[in-house]
Amino acid sequence: MFYGFYGNSSYLLGYILVGIGVVIMAMAQAKVSSAYSRYSKIYNSRGMTGREVAAEILYQNGLGHVEIHEVRGHLSDHYNPGNRTLNLSSEVYHGKSVAALAVAAHECGHALQHKEGYKPLMVRNAIVPVCNFSQYIGWIAIVAGLILSRPTLAWFGVILMGAMLAFQLITLPVEFDASSRALSILNDRYLANDEYSGAKSMLNAAALTYVASVFATLLSLLRIVLIVSSSNNRD
Repeated sequence: MFYGFYGNSSYLLGYILVGIGVVIMAMAQAKVSSAYSRYSKIYNSRGMTGREVAAEILYQNGLGHVEIHEVRGHLSDHYNPGNRTLNLSSEVYHGKSVAALAVAAHECGHALQHKEGYKPLMVRNAIVPVCNFSQYIGWIAIVAGLILSRPTLAWFGVILMGAMLAFQLITLPVEFDASSRALSILNDRYLANDEYSGAKSMLNAAALTYVASVFATLLSLLRIVLIVSSSNNRD
């Protein structure tokens, strides 16, 4: 039964898996924060701000109509495909550091993907509503299945929860490609060799957070599988 899991080894193992996931995420976040802190103190030799570089990249690629907005928050930068806006945090928008240019160029990479109809991005954007709905219904189905001793319902919930893992897997090539585009542009026109290596380190560290998210979600999903499997064995 559902209430017996607290003394079950599978249930405890599940918590250990989640704990490992939390540690992995914390390490990845610490790495990207460290890289950003380091390269945010190194100014680019051209003296351009993140906004200026973003505006130039967009214009040169036929995306001059994409508006660039300043938004609040630390590393809250993102490209919004819904209204075709590039949103840069204040430190990136006004910043003249290598880190600011790397982040701004990365978000421009997403705008370029959108323009070209980059398939992984299109798929990711299309499944966002489905994944959000699946995750919400999945939790309900799992809890209901465990409480009511309905294993089929619980396993259905597990399958629905897997949609989030699928979303994160699709996100990986989207982010890697955006960084690759950004680095190519920065290397060609905006950064000196030593500055480029800093931008590359910064974006590589950021990419690790997406990989870490996949592992954390996988471990969390394994925990749920253990709980549901344990419930079946007890019934």
